[in-house]
Formats: sequence, structure tokens, C-alpha cells
Amino acid sequence: MDNDGRHETRGTNGPPPFDTSGRPPSVPPPTEPSSQAVPPLPPVPPPPRHGGASAGADQPGIPPRPLTVPEALPPRPAGAPPGAVPPDGASFVAWLRTERPPASPGIWRYGHTPRPEKEPEPVPGRQLITGALIALLVGWLVWSLLWNGYFGRWWRLPLELVTPDSWRTDPGYHTLIVEYAYYGLVIVGILAFVARLGRWSEVWHRYGLPAWRRAVPAASAVPPSAEEDPAQWPQLRAGGAPEAAERLAAETGAGVMRDVDHARITRAWQAVRAGRRSREEFTRAVLADGAGACPHPSGARDLPGRAAEHDLVTAQVRVGEVGDTPRNPYAFRGAGLALGPDLLGTSLLAVGPVGAGKSVRLVRPVVENLCLLALAGRAAVVVVSAAGSPGAGSAEQYDVVVRPGHPDSVYDLDLYGGASDPDEAAAILAEALVGDLADPHTGGDTRRSTTVLAQLIGPYAAVHGRFPSVPELRELLDGAPAALTALRKDLEDLGDTTMLRELDARARQSGSPHDPGPALADRIALLDRPAFSSFFDTSGRTRPFSLRAVDHPVRVRIDLPERGHADASRILARLVLAQFTESVAAREDPSLFACLVLDDATGAVTPQTVRSLQRLRSANAGAVLTLRTLEEVPRTLRGPLLGAVGCRVALCGLTPWDGQDFAEVWGKEWTEARDVTDRQIVADEPLTKAAHFVRRAITGKAPTAQSVTVRQVERERWSASELAHAVPPGHAVLSLTNVRGEYAPPLLVDLRK
Repeated sequence: MDNDGRHETRGTNGPPPFDTSGRPPSVPPPTEPSSQAVPPLPPVPPPPRHGGASAGADQPGIPPRPLTVPEALPPRPAGAPPGAVPPDGASFVAWLRTERPPASPGIWRYGHTPRPEKEPEPVPGRQLITGALIALLVGWLVWSLLWNGYFGRWWRLPLELVTPDSWRTDPGYHTLIVEYAYYGLVIVGILAFVARLGRWSEVWHRYGLPAWRRAVPAASAVPPSAEEDPAQWPQLRAGGAPEAAERLAAETGAGVMRDVDHARITRAWQAVRAGRRSREEFTRAVLADGAGACPHPSGARDLPGRAAEHDLVTAQVRVGEVGDTPRNPYAFRGAGLALGPDLLGTSLLAVGPVGAGKSVRLVRPVVENLCLLALAGRAAVVVVSAAGSPGAGSAEQYDVVVRPGHPDSVYDLDLYGGASDPDEAAAILAEALVGDLADPHTGGDTRRSTTVLAQLIGPYAAVHGRFPSVPELRELLDGAPAALTALRKDLEDLGDTTMLRELDARARQSGSPHDPGPALADRIALLDRPAFSSFFDTSGRTRPFSLRAVDHPVRVRIDLPERGHADASRILARLVLAQFTESVAAREDPSLFACLVLDDATGAVTPQTVRSLQRLRSANAGAVLTLRTLEEVPRTLRGPLLGAVGCRVALCGLTPWDGQDFAEVWGKEWTEARDVTDRQIVADEPLTKAAHFVRRAITGKAPTAQSVTVRQVERERWSASELAHAVPPGHAVLSLTNVRGEYAPPLLVDLRK
């Protein structure tokens, strides 16, 4: 395998770390060929960012600044929880051979034992044993009565009809054999009847050999054959790479391979089968590097630590256990609940107050799983959270950490998302600046704001060969006469009449009552602060990170400056969300799953966001959004938002108003209602009256009889009151839909298990 997918020597003279949109917009960002299973990333980390006082930071010979860990991160726990340690050695082989049967969406498939769809009728043990013995006695009594002739000889009529008369006049051994065979058939028929009547099969399964086998730990299973043993890599042998299979089987048996290595090499082999990589190249890489073949560009083969239980064969992460309660379908009760790309591809929305467990028990396992899949070359993840959020995990598990507003940030953020077209850049920026101001009642959107930005960005790019920086764009939006006059003069010198018309159109609209320019200027001013003075540079002195990098298996974390810059953080969250939805739609190779995790989506949900979420599924991408309450979303967008995502999570502590929205989207179901009515018994007989009098004197209650009415009624799956008051702490009610359209009903899940 060539060296494109390996970790190259890092230096300051290498290519830019990711897309550099600060260069002239006419130069499209470089893309990697799609013929590789694990697309290579450019070398990381890059040189230090170019600030106002560090003009020589890009000079050769200056070592790059290492990534810094935010001071607000919580301390790492001393040890991983049970089940969070990756399998190694002999345990890896056992882990690889464990059955993963097909299951409903959301069920943890690793070692899962399927259950029937309907719950069997529970029968008490004493009643079951007593019924079996009584049925046996009834069968013995029936046979005794038949044998002793109490029922006559009619039961022998079939035997007499099929045997000749000579056998009865001159009986022999053959006559005895036929008669006793007939008696045996009758006995078997009686036993079959009484066995069904007495539920002998249920007694056998509950107290017989199957119960003993379940109670006694099973002995070590016999290893499967080489054609079926996943540790022997049969798919490589069948695909014409036996040498690579032998090498990988030896690495597996020697305890060198881990779950990330297995997933990464399996991904590379899938690229070979799809024709994106040559078989000879793959074989050479495996023979040379073994379990370390096809490495992630960072060179990492695992995360520094794990906080959840992962199964990279099915790409699942276990987040909890479905409660054993009648509210949950019987097939789901007691099973582990897991999330993976097949579910996240429909996007996920989690709503719950502070302390409900959104970040620690839901976001963090999902982010960890996506980072592991990125190391395996199967996913790209972008995590947007407040600085120090526990849901994002440690900085060591990421390739890129962007910290806008922090002076020690190694990476900058591309304001225009790597776009080379002024109209595309204007649309992305308009959504970030004023997307939350669009009025859904009147069908308003960001189209007018996009037009205003395009009328300024386009002429500026035509003159300067780049898009304007934040201070320059603010000056143009404010309508500064000096800036506009200088821009007009430059356009006249160039003879660009098209851009002159754009600038003239902007001049005519400026000052009108419905001009969105002042609102855009006010919003861009939030980014034109001293804390962001060295960020969002477009002059080419820095190398800002662009979300065009989701073409690669990259792990990105963006820390928002919530303290002191809350409004700017919301703008940046909308900016990243808009750039992500545009980038994943323009990818050349959508086989790589891309996911955006927005730990706090307050202010990020706009009409355009809702429309974009619905298009992510077709691009093999998804988004994870969390909210403290649905009140943070405009009233008219709550229903469309819940309808746009396929996975909905309502955590404990939900308000009744939020619960009402979830109850409406989950709908109703037909259920069986039992109404029990007590009626007093009126006696006419003197003896019965006396018995009732004595019973009332003893118990103090009048004799009654119960009347049970069973009927089918339509009720809400989860009512607003139940979601607000009946969900225990550490639990959540969630519904899941995968990318194939399979659906799991709302389930009560314990996120602590």
C-alpha cells in the first residue's frame, strides 16, 4: 500500500493542514482521490497560528506549537468502567467470535439473545407442577378404564377393521405384535393429549435439562472452521488474498491485533472489493505492517481512554439498558441499548435539563464511538461544545482542536467554510449571522441577507482575490463611504462592470426600511472583538480549519467561548452547522459517515437547519443536537424539528410543555383496557342471607362480585404528564429510526447501566 495513508514527517514546510479558504476564492480546495479506503489527512499538527505579533511563525525551522488541553477540562478518572476496556489477547479472539444476531434498531447486538415478540403467559410454579401431575393422573385413569373394558370395545374397532378374521381365530406372534403396537399408539395419543393439557413442555423448559444448562456455565465452545472463523479472515481468503489472511490470522492469534485494527483493515478490504484500491497494494501493506496496516494519518490505533462499551464490528456503542417494565415491548426488555451510524444517520435530538445526563451519558459515548470509527477510517466527526464540556472528552482524542477566542489555539476557523463561490459563501454566512431572525410565520428566510452579503463579498473578492475579513466586512456592511468608494474605484480600474452593478444595487437598497444590512452589521460586530482579532483571517497568513475536511476520517473539536461571548458562540454554532451541511452534500465519496455533534444547540435551530437535517440522510451524514428545553426553539419550529430527526430522546426532568410536544410526535397506540366493577350481591334465600350477614359481621364489608370488561382503546404511548413526572432519574424515553426506515417505539432506558 502506498504511503498516502500513512503518517508523514511533520514540519513547517509541508502543505496546509486542511482547506485554506483564506487563499483566493478562485482556487478550489485540494481534494484527495477517492481510490483509497482510508483517505489520508494532511500532516498534523500545523505550524502555530499567525497572530498580530507572530509574523515569523510560518518561517522554516520553527517547531510547531503542540496542542494544548483546555484548563477547564475535568480530571480524567483513575480507571475505566467495566466493559470499557478494549479486548486484547485471547479475549480479542473470543470477542471476535461472539455472535451478533440481527436485532431491532437500537438493540446491543454483541452477545444478544433474541426474545419473542409477545410475552408468554406467566404461570406460577406450583400451579404448573400441579396441573402436570393432574394431567398425568387423568391420562393413567383413561387408559385404565380402556384396558379394563369399562368403555367397551369400541376403541379397538380400528384394529379389528384392518386385521383379517383368520388372525382372531388362529392368533400367533404376528397378532400379538400388531395388537401391542396398536396399544402403544393409543398410549402415545393419550400422552400427547395430556402433555398438551398439562403443559409438560413448559415444565421441561423451566425445570428440566434446558434449565440446568442455563444454570451451569457453558463449556468453552469448539472453535469454528477456518471458513467460518472470523479470526482466520475468511473474506480475504475467498477474495484472493490468502497471504494477507495468513498474516492477519497470525497477528490475531498472537494477541497483537485490537478491535480498531480489525475495523480499519476490514474497511480497507471493503475498498478493495469496491474497486477503490488494488488488491496487490492491500496485500503488500498487510504483509509489511500486519495489524498496523492502513493506518490512520495520525498514526493512532486507539484512544487514550474509553468511558463506554464499544463493538466496532457492528459500529455500536452501548449507552444503557432497556427497562424490564410493562411500558416497554417484551422483545426489548432487559436488552442493552446501543447507537451507531445506522441510527445517527437519521440525526438525533436529546432534550433534558441540566444534570439529566445529556453530555456525560449520551453525548460522550457517541463522540467516543465516532472517534474510534474515525481511527478505523469509517467516519468523520466534528464536535462543537462549550470549552470544558464533559461531553467532548479530552483533547488527546482529536486530530484538530479549534478554540476561537483563545490565544493558545493552534487552529483558526474558516469563516466561509472553504467556499470559492461568493454566492455560496454569502449563503453560509447569512445563515450564521441572521438565520435565527428569519420569521417562519411569513415565510421569511435568509435570501435577502444572502443577496446583501453577495453584493459586497463578490466585488471585494474580484478586487483583492480573497474574501473580506471580519473588520473589512463590518466596514462594508456599515456603509462606510471611504471603503465603498475605494472598492468602486478599484472595480472601475479593473473594468468589471458585473461587480459594479452588484455594488450599485447594494447602494440603492441601503437605507430602505427592510434593508437587512444593519442587522448583518450588528451581528458581524459580535465577531469583531479584541478576543477574535487574530481569528477568521482571510489574508493567507494563517491556515484556518475548514469543514471541507470531512472528506477525510478526521476528528475535530471546536470549543466555543461561552463565557463572555455567548452571542458570538451561537453565531459560530450556526456557522459550523451551515458549513457542515454544505460540505457533506458536496463530498465526492459519501461512503465515509460524517457526523456533527452540537452539545448545546441553543440558538442554532433555524428554518434552514430543519430543512438541512432532512437532507443529511441521503449524504450518509447525521447530526446530534442537545437542548435543555424545547422552549429554546421557536414555537413554529418545534414540530418540524421533531419530525426531521429520526431519533428522539426525552430525559428525566422534562417540563410538561416539552412532554406535550414529544407525546404528539410519538402518537397513540391501541391497547387493551380492563375495567373491573364491584357489585353488591343481593340474596333471596334465607340461608344465603344468613351467610352474608355473618360475612359482613366478620369482614365489615358487604359481599360483592366482580365484573371485568376488556376493551380496545387508543391511548398516547407516553403522555406529557408521564414524561414530566414518571421518568426516574438517570433514565430517558427514546424512539429510534435507522436509515433503512426500521422503527423502534418509545422505550424507557436506564442510561446508568
